[in-house]
Amino acid sequence: MWDEDQKRRGSTHLAFAIRYSLIAAFMVVFGAQAALAQEWPAQFVDAAAIVPGLIVDIRYAGAHNFVGRPIDGYEAPRCLLTQTAAAALAAVARDLAPRGLLLKVFDCYRPTRAVADFARWAHDLNDLAGKAEFYPAVDKRTLFRDGYIAKRSNHSRGSTVDLTLAQTSRSELDMGTPFDFFGPRSWTAAKTISATARTNRALLAASMRHRGFRPYEKEWWHFTLSHEPFLDTYFNFPIR
Repeated sequence: MWDEDQKRRGSTHLAFAIRYSLIAAFMVVFGAQAALAQEWPAQFVDAAAIVPGLIVDIRYAGAHNFVGRPIDGYEAPRCLLTQTAAAALAAVARDLAPRGLLLKVFDCYRPTRAVADFARWAHDLNDLAGKAEFYPAVDKRTLFRDGYIAKRSNHSRGSTVDLTLAQTSRSELDMGTPFDFFGPRSWTAAKTISATARTNRALLAASMRHRGFRPYEKEWWHFTLSHEPFLDTYFNFPIR
């Protein structure tokens, strides 16, 4: 009888130990997910979870950008947007799907610390690492004056996105210039690009306008939601 009682008590203790371990493991995972979710305000979402087929190529999280290194605040290559902007972008993606086209994003929410990083870089006139690719014909001293670099960015409000169109093969459509090319050829109304590039830019702009985004005249890739929820708020939380 004693042996049987011991066995039952041992089995009970083992069951409790297993259950406790499972609960503890769950709490660790749940806690990690909750902590990650709290890294940004509740009104923000990861657009990749909302926008069908979204291709994410966040340039400022890596070195392929006009600065030539990761930018402050970009700790992960994620496209964070306000819920309103992400929902509008999802509508654009659904509109384009019958054409066999996808959206490819280069930048979304941008922390103000990243904007400050750009400003510091712009004032360092000896740092010309990205000039040949991104601003070959532009004097770095004029980047602020010409509107290519700003002390404040509407990206920091969470409803602005830099993007292009891509085929389902993930290859980008010809837009006449690469993303972040500084110069008149990147202006929305540029005439010095091919007819195909002009058509592709027009399609992108029309698709974005149809869902409430407005373009920026000096960057064919840049769009801001017209009725953005945080018109006067510039966020600084990092992208993780």
